[in-house]
Amino acid sequence: MTTPSQAPIIRLQGVEKWYGNFQVLTDINLDVRAGERIVICGPSGSGKSTMIRCINRLEAIQKGQITVDGTDLTGDSKAIDTIRKEVGMVFQQFNLFPHLTIVENCMLAPMRSRGLSKAEAQERAMHYLTRVRIPDQAHKYPSQLSGGQQQRVAIARALCMAPKIMLFDEPTSALDPEMVKEVLDTMIGLAEDGMTMLCVTHEMGFARSVADRVIFMADGKIIEQGPPAAFFDNPQHPKTQQFLGQILSNH
Repeated sequence: MTTPSQAPIIRLQGVEKWYGNFQVLTDINLDVRAGERIVICGPSGSGKSTMIRCINRLEAIQKGQITVDGTDLTGDSKAIDTIRKEVGMVFQQFNLFPHLTIVENCMLAPMRSRGLSKAEAQERAMHYLTRVRIPDQAHKYPSQLSGGQQQRVAIARALCMAPKIMLFDEPTSALDPEMVKEVLDTMIGLAEDGMTMLCVTHEMGFARSVADRVIFMADGKIIEQGPPAAFFDNPQHPKTQQFLGQILSNH
């Protein structure tokens, strides 16, 4: 286990965001230390996905400041390019290129934006496909893989950029129940490697076993946060209590 270092690798200060007249994020303040594993949960529409999409500037904010690995994201587009190389992201949908093989999907970005040679990119791709336990699928196309396998490819592809931070936006929500475990197991492996992770998920077992901190959002605000034991066993806010009551009774 790596001990998270003290300086925050991600800092959100007074972050606010609107879609038209609808305020989706309100006064978000969050520090994440390097090596910290954070699970973000909350009801649908609470701003969870929007918040992590702001961290690699897939969404722009209207107010406040976001700093990632010392780079101010509210600045120019060059800063955004720098950060996107350091921040890997895995979405609900796998977003793999259907016309490329699995290994080609993983090689593309490192060759284009990290300047790796084809041989280097292939070696790295195979390393991470092995890491997510599907090296034997390297020369197939996405359509030949199950949803769980495609999501593991998406994780491998993000890792091929050697990011310092991984963001996961409900990575298991589009999967059949029997495939969820294989993706969560892959993510647990990353957590054990000391990767800085922010994960939006409804998988409470994963949150309990992997997170250093669980953050609960509702109505565009961070309502409650704490270590998993305190969060699950002694939630303070009525909205947290209600949410956990609903979600845990369904499992």
